[in-house]
Amino acid sequence: MITVTSMDINQILQHLPHRYPMLMIDRVLECVPGERVLALKNVSINEPYFPGHYPHQPVMPGVLIIETMAQASAILAFKTLNDRSNDDTVYYFVGIEGARFKKPVLPGDQLQVEASIVYHKRGMWRFKTRAMVDGQLVSEAELMCTLRTIDVPVQQ
Repeated sequence: MITVTSMDINQILQHLPHRYPMLMIDRVLECVPGERVLALKNVSINEPYFPGHYPHQPVMPGVLIIETMAQASAILAFKTLNDRSNDDTVYYFVGIEGARFKKPVLPGDQLQVEASIVYHKRGMWRFKTRAMVDGQLVSEAELMCTLRTIDVPVQQ
C-alpha cells in the first residue's frame, strides 16, 4: 500500500535544515516516499530578494526556483529514508542538468513544485523536477544530490 502524506510548515521545519530567508517550501500537498512529492511556494512581494531583482519589475531569481525544487527533493529524500534533518545531516547539490526557465515567476504567484526520484544509489540521488504556476510550466531540471553527515563542533 502506498502512503500519501501532506505536511504543514511545522513538519517541513522538522525535515529541512533551512530557515528564513532560505526556506522556500510553504506546504507539501502530497508525498509518496520512494516516488514523488508535490510542494508549494507562495511567492510574496515581501520576499527579501525582490527589492533588488528587479526594483521596477520584480521577478523571482531562477536560482531560487532551482533551490525550491531542491528543497522539495530533499523532503522526498528524507521521507523516503524515513528520516529527518538534524544538525549533522546536510543535503548537498552535486549537479544540475537540463535546467530551463520558460516563464518568469512574479509576486502573487503560487509555485507548485513536483519532484520524482529517477534513482538512488550509494548515497547519490537524481530527481526530475518541474515548477508550475497556474498549470503552466515555468521551470524544469534534473538535480543530483547527496546526503552527508558532517562533524558538528561541540559548543561549550
